[in-house]
Amino acid sequence: MMNLFRWWWGILLTFFLLALVRVFLPLPFANEIIIFSIYTMGCSFLLGRVGFISFGQPAYLAVGAYGTAFYLYYFGTNPYIGILLGILSGVVISMIVGAFFVRLRSDYFALVNLALAVIIFYLMEKVLAKITHGDNGLWFLANMSSTPVLDLGKPSHFFIFAFLVALALWTFYKYLDDSLFGACCLATKINEDKLKFLGYSNFAIRWMAFIIANTTTALAGSLYAVYLGFVSPAITHPARAADPVIVTILGGVGTLYGPIVGAIAYTGMKDLLSGFITNWELFIGLLLVFIMLAGEKGIWGTLEPILKKALFRKAILPRFQESGDKSK
Repeated sequence: MMNLFRWWWGILLTFFLLALVRVFLPLPFANEIIIFSIYTMGCSFLLGRVGFISFGQPAYLAVGAYGTAFYLYYFGTNPYIGILLGILSGVVISMIVGAFFVRLRSDYFALVNLALAVIIFYLMEKVLAKITHGDNGLWFLANMSSTPVLDLGKPSHFFIFAFLVALALWTFYKYLDDSLFGACCLATKINEDKLKFLGYSNFAIRWMAFIIANTTTALAGSLYAVYLGFVSPAITHPARAADPVIVTILGGVGTLYGPIVGAIAYTGMKDLLSGFITNWELFIGLLLVFIMLAGEKGIWGTLEPILKKALFRKAILPRFQESGDKSK
């Protein structure tokens, strides 16, 4: 029971926060939080587990978004099929570029991903303008058909769907963190020579982690496309390349729940501060500098030990006291 409690308490706490966001804040804000946290999760996994810092996440976000948009604009009307095609697009592109990119490390990996984001942006805005409609984008909200049980064309139904998708993803990443594969990902970040000595392939582990992380990002792009009913090249603009990295650091690098805490903090500050300060990014930058100087743990990395101690005391100490009374 204790192992099960340790496994689930963080997930339940995280989604309690999401439910709280939905109750006290507007629905569009809650939907944006969920999608943004899914978007950040891939970047957080790459940086925290594999040691890859990627400034190319907008490229994979656009791959998923346009994979969904092309289907809904040109071929079909079912948003669920559109999301599946967006995920499939993310898998294919991640497999192809990942085979080359994961051979690089450090700054080279960061720069080559940023270059990919620039290339995708240029392709969608200029080269493929006849298909993508350039800066005007693809509008397909009216094309989407109603679906049984959860109609994704309705924001309230979309929130429930996105909530369930996020819950499944957090459970999956929690499983990865506790699995042999997760340990190998961390080993390839810390000491790849020892991992190779044990008979594991550093390339295969990094490649698989790359595919998983960027397919997650593509899924976020698909959700954006369905939620907005619109996709334009702005979704992959290189100017937004640092956003997922910032949210990862803000929430806590390598922590499972850092992306959602960082997304809540980042989106909340953006929406609140932009009403009072034109250059709201300056405040975010100062906050990041403070976090890095304070120990690089981020918001969740700082709060997690405190919460664990509090929950441990509530769950364990009463049992010890009961067993002590019985022994008397």
